[in-house]
Amino acid sequence: MTTEPALAGRKEWLALAVLALPLLLVSMDISILFFAVPAISADLSPSGTQLLWVFDIYAFVLAGLLVTMGSVGDRMGRRKLLMTGTVFFGGASLIAAYASSAGMLIGARALLGVGGACLLPSTLSLIRSIFTDATQRAKALGVWSAVLISGVSLGPVLSGVMLEFFWWGSVFLINAPVMVLLLLLAPRLLPEFKDPQPGPFDALSCVLSLGAILPIIYGIKELGADGFEVVPVVAIVVGLVIALLFVLRQRTAAAPLLDLSLLRTRAFRGGVVFAMVASWVMIGFAIFTTQYLQSVQGMSALEASLWSLTPSVGIFLATGVSTGLAQRVDHAYIVGGAFVLTAAGLLFLTQVRADSPLWMVLVGAGGLSAGVAATMPLLTGMVVGSAPPEKAGIASATLQTGQELGGAVGLATLGTLGSAVYRSSLDGSVPDGLPAEALDAARETLAAAVLVAGELPDDVGGALLTAARESFTDGLNAAALAGSGVLLLASLLVVLLLRGAAGPAVAAPSGAGDEQDGPAAAPDAVNPVGTKS
Repeated sequence: MTTEPALAGRKEWLALAVLALPLLLVSMDISILFFAVPAISADLSPSGTQLLWVFDIYAFVLAGLLVTMGSVGDRMGRRKLLMTGTVFFGGASLIAAYASSAGMLIGARALLGVGGACLLPSTLSLIRSIFTDATQRAKALGVWSAVLISGVSLGPVLSGVMLEFFWWGSVFLINAPVMVLLLLLAPRLLPEFKDPQPGPFDALSCVLSLGAILPIIYGIKELGADGFEVVPVVAIVVGLVIALLFVLRQRTAAAPLLDLSLLRTRAFRGGVVFAMVASWVMIGFAIFTTQYLQSVQGMSALEASLWSLTPSVGIFLATGVSTGLAQRVDHAYIVGGAFVLTAAGLLFLTQVRADSPLWMVLVGAGGLSAGVAATMPLLTGMVVGSAPPEKAGIASATLQTGQELGGAVGLATLGTLGSAVYRSSLDGSVPDGLPAEALDAARETLAAAVLVAGELPDDVGGALLTAARESFTDGLNAAALAGSGVLLLASLLVVLLLRGAAGPAVAAPSGAGDEQDGPAAAPDAVNPVGTKS
């Protein structure tokens, strides 16, 4: 016999507000340096390779440590891990703000990744434990998803505003007071949760997970940036081999880092896979809209960052609608419909041209953002809701690792497709009198073409700029068309594969125990003392 899950009260909803603080900062730091490159380059004089590492090291360390930190949180306590990550994140922010060399900034960004890897799975697993009622948990996960997506959108805006008035390091100083506030509020509002019987910590599995994820993400990013190269291909192969060793280790370890039995649940594995698809299109296409605003529409960094906020207006509305429908409709149908909305936004973007009015790209990007936002709370709920409460940390980390991989693949595939179309189109529309070296530079990126055009005579430079902008828009159209095709296929697959796996259609009595189809039977939370409620 089971008891009804307790309803969350004012303290629990205040706890959600506290959890939103680190989530917002961690997601913002993914994109907060987008407009700071010129200032950092002028102050620290990094090499091209160092500048790439300033951006990439944060995401690499974050993705590589998520699974490990999710398991650590289940063992040591999720609130304790959250506070540990807060100290790391706040301290690293201060180091980054006052970095005096490129190497120092890269090291600080790596420490920020460590802190972020502690914070992200902690926030999601604590929500799983605090909100034991399925309806309230769905609403909380909607807020979590909206804050996560909004943070990525807000990062460039905050960067643009701060750079308008202060030096580049100021973008990191915002983190410090928020981290202090979190350290003060967390012990008062967040209860502690952990696995009462975690078993021994498997250090070898941690090394293998890091050794698998880092080279795979590195290889994917490098292939997307530079095309086919031997080194990134070897990195991916090495990562896949280590990933196989990781899986074999999980089968034989006494206390595995990742409980492979979770993958036997349709809701868990389906939620992870389709969350990867959502991240694939969201992250993979973001680079096109930001470049369109700056290099095609000719906006300043601040103006472009402010306009880039408008598509995010529908994020909170979309998450609210999807979580409301989730009380009455099978989640698979809602996610499938949201994927169709995302595909519609992308199809609209296939009609955008270099001389199109601004509202066209904003409407298309708005449909894309709203569609993805509507899927995330439901897919997240499938994953964390299908895992036992004591495994919420590792379940959350698995989901977020999948999202990082999906985003990396999106940047590589959609970015490579867009670049290939851009170069091909530009080659076919080269203006007369353009020097060969100018063409070689312009073929690299649209931003490079804008710089080259400014150094040429007005007639040749103007013709090059027009051709480059039209070619870039051709690449944007091709990427949007490819993305819409994948999303329409995903909308069909999610209904076929996940129908009946989550939502009202499977509201069976606790303990009904269909291992393949139903969410985790027991909604019980683990109490601060480690006993069942």
